[in-house]
Amino acid sequence: MFEQFSSGYYLGRLYVEPREGDAAAIAAAQHEQVNQQLYAGEGVSRTDLPLVMKLENTHFTVYGDERVPADTIAIPESLVEATNVRNPPSLREVFLAKAERAKQLLSVAAGTPTSEEAMDDAVPDHPVDGEFGGPTGI
Repeated sequence: MFEQFSSGYYLGRLYVEPREGDAAAIAAAQHEQVNQQLYAGEGVSRTDLPLVMKLENTHFTVYGDERVPADTIAIPESLVEATNVRNPPSLREVFLAKAERAKQLLSVAAGTPTSEEAMDDAVPDHPVDGEFGGPTGI
């Protein structure tokens, strides 16, 4: 569902729908799969880290939620109102930040002197052997 777009992003098409609360979410199984393929290094890695996505001009973190249908991103109602999403669920292009871009965005959002260390813990560096095809199966 996501394909190579640029040096910092993958491009995908997901149904966008509103949800209550402050956090965006995708299906838990898809979140874990993308998280593992995109951010996990070798050995034991966390797969519950937030993904960083972009809809129109807005970046936001995305978590997994079993209540969200597959191929759908549920975003806070306030974000739906700030976009051109009309009559949700609406099929839209969504950008998924690659690991290094996500690290940059999250460190800027954190805005703390120790954000670099926090990001190293949240999104560990990992060697890329050969070519990395990016997330699959979504």
